[in-house]
Amino acid sequence: MSSNSFAYNEQSGGGEATELGQEATSTISPSGAFGLFSSDLKKNEDLKQMLESNKDSAKLDAMKRIVGMIAKGKNASELFPAVVKNVASKNIEIKKLVYVYLVRYAEEQQDLALLSISTFQRALKDPNQLIRASALRVLSSIRVPIIVPIMMLAIKEASADLSPYVRKNAAHAIQKLYSLDPEQKEMLIEVIEKLLKDKSTLVAGSVVMAFEEVCPDRIDLIHKNYRKLCNLLVDVEEWGQVVIIHMLTRYARTQFVSPWKEDDGLEDNEKNFYESDDEQKEKTDQRKKPYTMDPDHRLLIRNTKPLLQSRNAAVVMAVAQLYWHISPKSEVGIISKSLVRLLRSNREVQYIVLQNIATMSIQRKGMFEPYLKSFYVRSTDPTMIKTLKLEILTNLANEANISTLLREFQTYVKSQDKQFAAATIQTIGRCATNISEVTDTCLNGLVCLLSNRDEIVVAESVVVIKKLLQMQPAQHGEIIKHMAKLLDSITVPVARASILWLIGENCERVPKIAPDVLRKMAKSFTNEDDLVKLQILNLGAKLYLTNSRQTKLLTQYILNLAKYDQNYDIRDRTRFIRQLIVPNEKSGALSKYAKKIFLAQKPAPLLESPFKDRDHFQLGTLSHILNTKANGYLELSNWPEVAPDPSVRNVEVIELAKEWTPAGKTKKENPAKKFYSESEEEEDSSDSSSDSESESESASGEQDKEGGSSDDSSEDSSSEHRSDSESASEVGDKRTGKRNSKSKGKSDSEDGEKENEKSKTSDSSSADSGSEEESSSGSESESESESESRKVAKEKEKKKTKQDRNPLTKDVSLLDLDDFNVVSTPVAFPTPALSPSLIADLEGLNLSTSSSVISINTPVFVPVKTHVLLHRMSGRGLAAHYFFPRQPCIFGDKMVSVQITLNNTTDRKIENIHIGRKKLPMGMQMHVFNPIESLEPEGSITVSMGIDFCDSTQTASFQLCTKDDCFNVNIQPPVGELLLPVAMSEKDFKKEQGMLTGMNETSTVIIAAPQNFTPSVILQKVVNVANVGVVPSGQDNIHRFAAKTVHSGSLMLVTVELKEGSTAQLIINTERTVIGSVLLRELKPVLSQG
Repeated sequence: MSSNSFAYNEQSGGGEATELGQEATSTISPSGAFGLFSSDLKKNEDLKQMLESNKDSAKLDAMKRIVGMIAKGKNASELFPAVVKNVASKNIEIKKLVYVYLVRYAEEQQDLALLSISTFQRALKDPNQLIRASALRVLSSIRVPIIVPIMMLAIKEASADLSPYVRKNAAHAIQKLYSLDPEQKEMLIEVIEKLLKDKSTLVAGSVVMAFEEVCPDRIDLIHKNYRKLCNLLVDVEEWGQVVIIHMLTRYARTQFVSPWKEDDGLEDNEKNFYESDDEQKEKTDQRKKPYTMDPDHRLLIRNTKPLLQSRNAAVVMAVAQLYWHISPKSEVGIISKSLVRLLRSNREVQYIVLQNIATMSIQRKGMFEPYLKSFYVRSTDPTMIKTLKLEILTNLANEANISTLLREFQTYVKSQDKQFAAATIQTIGRCATNISEVTDTCLNGLVCLLSNRDEIVVAESVVVIKKLLQMQPAQHGEIIKHMAKLLDSITVPVARASILWLIGENCERVPKIAPDVLRKMAKSFTNEDDLVKLQILNLGAKLYLTNSRQTKLLTQYILNLAKYDQNYDIRDRTRFIRQLIVPNEKSGALSKYAKKIFLAQKPAPLLESPFKDRDHFQLGTLSHILNTKANGYLELSNWPEVAPDPSVRNVEVIELAKEWTPAGKTKKENPAKKFYSESEEEEDSSDSSSDSESESESASGEQDKEGGSSDDSSEDSSSEHRSDSESASEVGDKRTGKRNSKSKGKSDSEDGEKENEKSKTSDSSSADSGSEEESSSGSESESESESESRKVAKEKEKKKTKQDRNPLTKDVSLLDLDDFNVVSTPVAFPTPALSPSLIADLEGLNLSTSSSVISINTPVFVPVKTHVLLHRMSGRGLAAHYFFPRQPCIFGDKMVSVQITLNNTTDRKIENIHIGRKKLPMGMQMHVFNPIESLEPEGSITVSMGIDFCDSTQTASFQLCTKDDCFNVNIQPPVGELLLPVAMSEKDFKKEQGMLTGMNETSTVIIAAPQNFTPSVILQKVVNVANVGVVPSGQDNIHRFAAKTVHSGSLMLVTVELKEGSTAQLIINTERTVIGSVLLRELKPVLSQG
């Protein structure tokens, strides 16, 4: 307590705050409990005074401390009146923290919260989106029915807010309002329908959650948004991905036919039995047709596949259950690797994943057989994980791997965890029943365990042996005799009862032992457990019927003892047996059949997996884990026999396209004109929500045409419009080719260039605005700006139609120029409809913009040589190597990419591997890799770093740290790795070389054997030392290479000129003379040696 007050004193919160803090510390009593309580009370008084202060800094500090208390789980509800007074504060930071507090306590202090409701309503119109969202959250947290209309109005307004964050909070508020007043369902569904059309990835997950809570049966709301949700899925936050995937799994089960062909085939065969030959033949023909998956079904499966790589275990689990429930059986196998990867997570995640794998492995063993060793039990696993792994190993057991598994089980039986050892014995019993080849082996092994010192192991072995012997009792008389002897030492009731039951069932096979066992049991009858007493009664009855001469009196003695037992089950059983086996005048007809009743052949027990009946629950749900239907569980429906109409997922844009396509046949100019006017109408008549619809719908339209085969299904509408224009231009090219029209002037090309510039500017501006908010809103602005550029194009097109007599040729050329805007190398683009003058203009334009083309190229050769960063001896088992992959660094264009491979050579896990303190020369920068939580024993991982060496070979020194240690390491780059290869022509090379002479040129003479001067050898040696690009040369005796330095972009030109005899001249031209001379020194010995 005192430390908090002292910490507060150190802050610059003004004189008043300091005095308060000193007063708080001075009143703390060091004596016992009273001092503790008084200090708590004083602390809250202190906070109240700070909240009533006139200074914002004191209020802000108080709110930070209060929110800190809440985060630690302390009760801060008594501060509610003092906090709520600050709800109208003009300081944004204070207001945010006040709202955080109110969201937590508004439900408990409803009356006080209601007093500030007008403030919350005003805050809903605040210019700051965080304040608007927080106000809505507080409003929806006040659980009072009287404010339901106000909440409803606030949700409606927030659902149309410009900020996606506020719309997301509106979706969260829908669920709260529905739980408070279910009668608002219809109005809330309208808001959900509106928010489902929202194309922001921030909103998608929240609104689908609201849909699942409020109206999960309204599948019709999803139809139009299905393709958009599939395409947005990858970009939604992880929590939203889980919700959307579960909802789409249910949707797919109602809208698509089953992809599991085997089941369909069986059903057809059953039906064919009753049909005529003609009908049967027709059905057979239909069955021969391969199953064709609905493109929308394929879209969902394809777009969820990348999420198997997600870092979030819940997302991976959700995708796994989706594949399990809706994908073809041939494709389900891909989820096994991802699920096994999750077994490296914490024990809670392991438990859930193993439960689902246990269910899957019953039906499809082949999925997890390659990963058998991943399910071996570790000594550090908790018991719940061990038993689940045993369950999976049992499911995966077959003739091929049973010998390996039995060796594993032998080790598990010796475990100190007795519950686990007992579960292992049960597992051995299940393997023995499932695989007949090893039944005898397992039985012998279990008999050996009967001599184990541990009573629990012996007892479990007895129970399992009893079940195995039921299957073939005649062959194992010796085992029964051995078990009878164990009755003297075993005290576990279940085991004693099992032995007595076995002897009773086989009393005719062991006639000498059975009566003696009964005699011993009669002695200890009163001290036995109830379970054992019942089996003693059964044994006495069976011996009375088969060997009454020896056991008649003994049985009557036991019956008399049991007649007065405290347990009524035993008393009832005694009366029943006495009437059945001891004949008297009152005995009924049943006594004749007593022997058949007691000694009837019992069916062998069926040892089944406890997970066998769980497959009717959806995987990954709470109901599946508990094996009972949990509250709120939504069942998966069966596949429909006939797929519902897929056109319900089509959207308005596609229907309009169908309307105008036939019109193009009557008038050749119509398609292009209609294309632009369509876009114009769309822009004029749409608001923000319909914009989002048009984007997702056009994407889905393209998906339909491709039949689900394209992976780029999530492209925005602008790219699709371009592809449409490309196809239109191709048609136009063919027509103009037939007419051989060459009427195209310079003015056309100029207009086209202007249009291209406009569309480029609009594209770039839309990209800039999009980067400020969501990527999806960026695509919206992009599509809008493109439609504006099309407006301009349409107006120009009309003007040109008046000037030119040949409208078709002119339209096509305009589209060609649109296409020309997309292509990166315009001169090489085939333009059969363009006149020679326009081609010349375009070539001139290309030459004027960039006189010499020098661009970064891909590396010619990437050496595999690695350098030791940390030796395993120095790193206490952690080894590190690094190499240069010779690719542009993703962390910065001035950085050199370095890949580091970390190896754990120990037998323990190494945790928290990260970069510690850095010692870098002036100007040098380093982008470190993200910390690695843990590295398994014998594990290896490769990470990427970026280092800006500032075009020097200076050493980058830093610390490579683990949880326990830090090691000093260095990276020194070879000079050849400070370069990036460039592609340039011989003419440009000579031009640049001419500008880099004098002090910028260094050269040396190389002497070597003639065979070392062949082109291939020179190329190999140079690119091995330096990351340079090859420049084409017109002379056989001159080899040229070019590169740029990574940091400054200075050119590095290398020339190898072969002279007469066995000599050559190596010349390097560069502004960076130091690097040039170092590179010269490194290249010279390499080129000289044989």
